[in-house]
Amino acid sequence: MSVINPAIHTETTVPISVLPKVGVGLRHPHYEQALAKAADIDFVEVHTENFFMDGGANLALLERVRELYDISFHCTTLGLGSAAGLSDPALAKLAELVARFDPLLVSDHLCFCWVNLDGQRLHAGDLLPVQRTRESLAVLASNIDRVQQAIGRPLLVENVTAYIDDSGQDYSETEFFSRLVERTDCGLLVDINNLLVNAHNLDCPAPADYAMAWLDQIPPEVVGEIHLAGYTPVPRGEIAVDDHAAPVSELGWQVYQYALEHLGDLPTLVEWDTALPEWSELQAEAVRARRIAQAAASVGA
Repeated sequence: MSVINPAIHTETTVPISVLPKVGVGLRHPHYEQALAKAADIDFVEVHTENFFMDGGANLALLERVRELYDISFHCTTLGLGSAAGLSDPALAKLAELVARFDPLLVSDHLCFCWVNLDGQRLHAGDLLPVQRTRESLAVLASNIDRVQQAIGRPLLVENVTAYIDDSGQDYSETEFFSRLVERTDCGLLVDINNLLVNAHNLDCPAPADYAMAWLDQIPPEVVGEIHLAGYTPVPRGEIAVDDHAAPVSELGWQVYQYALEHLGDLPTLVEWDTALPEWSELQAEAVRARRIAQAAASVGA
């Protein structure tokens, strides 16, 4: 399956105004350029933990950002799968931010990161995959319910990378997500790059086929957003890391097109967190995503 070439002219076009929103992750080195003038993007995503202070320059900056763009909130430390429970102060700060800025979307990851060790509550500093068991499902459902009650809206939960073979569990990953949505009415954030990283680390001979088969098993109506990113390529047999240090790969664009065909029009975000490019290059990635979305919508029109 080939990616739709956005340079190809088609007779049937879909107005940009009716296409899904396309955004980028806004990181500190790009603040000045992002605020200089509105870019050709619909929204920006920020990591909420960078704005958990009571006041100061960061919150003032976020107010300025909101004047130019819609904002999406992406959390990295809630630890939804943590049996140790959520951080009450972090949850309170998130609720304050949501009430103040009314973001387009709010999301976090299907992972755990909090543990109780020798009477101390510790954060692992990473997004650790949870076991897909009935017990884990209950923990996740309880924690997600707390978050949704606090912020007054549905939460999107993102699939994460895992660097081990996680077969032999109670549920497949897609079944686990489906059951979680049924129990909590949360939504799913599909990270295509994470699917490709997992396919590489599972030594799948055709990573795009693995990702597309995964998408086939997800009910389209539960998905609320797509993430696109790239990772540093490594030889087959070596562990790939989801470092967000490269452009979206050609396989990533191929799977993105397939996702649009299977899931429909969805907000799409381009992430780039390390080895950051110029602001213009990041915008170009978003423009390519929009053109692919427009071409896919034209085909379906």
